[in-house]
Amino acid sequence: MDCGFHQDGHWFRLRAAAIILDGDRVLMARNDLDPYHYAIGGGVHHSETTEAAVRREVLEETGLELQIQRPFFIHENFFTLSNGDPAHELAFYFLMHFDPARHRPRSTASTSMDGAREWCEWVPLKDYGRLRPAYPTFLAELLSNPPRTLCVIRTTEPSGSGPTL
Repeated sequence: MDCGFHQDGHWFRLRAAAIILDGDRVLMARNDLDPYHYAIGGGVHHSETTEAAVRREVLEETGLELQIQRPFFIHENFFTLSNGDPAHELAFYFLMHFDPARHRPRSTASTSMDGAREWCEWVPLKDYGRLRPAYPTFLAELLSNPPRTLCVIRTTEPSGSGPTL
């Protein structure tokens, strides 16, 4: 069970996400329901560390057993769900070790938290957010000048930018 809840019209979720880079592109997820790319990752389970959660989510979504290079940033995001409910997500992002000579993300689809068919795509950083929206919106800019230490980023995203519940 994920560390999150939907109560009194408000939604909260603790999430762990991966930054997987191959040169000048980042591995992102897409699904059949949502018109945007999003970072590989998902809800942290009760009694699970964020580090264990990101490794599990990467394995589930890509088929890859990757190691964490370092914690990259914490994203506290406020947005509105597509049903109009206010949402608050706290996501821990980890930079993962990826070696294109050894690792190849699976080409088959998995399932999103909404039950939609979900798959991974390499997104060139120069096109990030241009061809279709991508979340977090600031990721390409952050990767062009990476923080040297763990930082916290707070954002308020546009209405309907989050999951459908």
